[in-house]
Amino acid sequence: MLERHELEAFLTLAEELHFGRTAERLHVSTTRVSQTIRKVERLVGAPLFDRTSRRVALTPLGRTLEGEVRPGWTAVTAGVRRAIEAGRGGSGTLTAGFVSAAGGQLLARAAERFRTVRPGWDVVIREVRLGSGAQAVREREVDVLLTPDPVVDADLVAGGILLREARFLAVPAECEDAAGRPELSAEGATLPEVLTRVGAGQGVFVVGSHVRRYYARPDVAYRPVEGAEPVEWGLVWRREDGRDAVEGFNRAAFEVIDS
Repeated sequence: MLERHELEAFLTLAEELHFGRTAERLHVSTTRVSQTIRKVERLVGAPLFDRTSRRVALTPLGRTLEGEVRPGWTAVTAGVRRAIEAGRGGSGTLTAGFVSAAGGQLLARAAERFRTVRPGWDVVIREVRLGSGAQAVREREVDVLLTPDPVVDADLVAGGILLREARFLAVPAECEDAAGRPELSAEGATLPEVLTRVGAGQGVFVVGSHVRRYYARPDVAYRPVEGAEPVEWGLVWRREDGRDAVEGFNRAAFEVIDS
């Protein structure tokens, strides 16, 4: 029977038809490739390759052998690759949702860390509408959501508090004083849309301190909310999916925060 390295050398040379390129692919010397091929030919009892100073070609027997063993070799290597992926955390696609630019950047860093330990996984990052994050998770539009003040219920589980930041109030720049400040909470599908309405005097909106950096605007002022609890950010996901991949992504997010 052929050993694994002998079969690999034969199939690689049958594909490359060049001893030098075969040696490069196998990370061995050309002498080692020649010795291995001669050993295989002795075992078979006939030449598998025609060799000249200018070319290498399969003999009829070599073509027959390649045709019979390559499908099995391909299946074996694919099976081993799948086993390795499973041992490293499987494979698949995880969709992570965010509601602000800073959240998107954090998820991007967490995704990079996550893929280093689970190379079989892809991470898709997408923005979700303000106020509809929990629904997006429940309806499987996203698998995990980075959200302020995460809420746990019968359907959702939180992975802990990733970070805290001071609570601020976005107000129209032209009426920063308390007397002229609108009391109505501005609404919108995205944070930029909400801030546009705040700037137009159509309400105020509670935000975290990071918004001052990522959404600086001449028509909006940010004022600290005295005595308010900080905004707490964390990941939430479906309780039924609380296993392996999503928990691994949550760990990756904490590792990014701690690094």
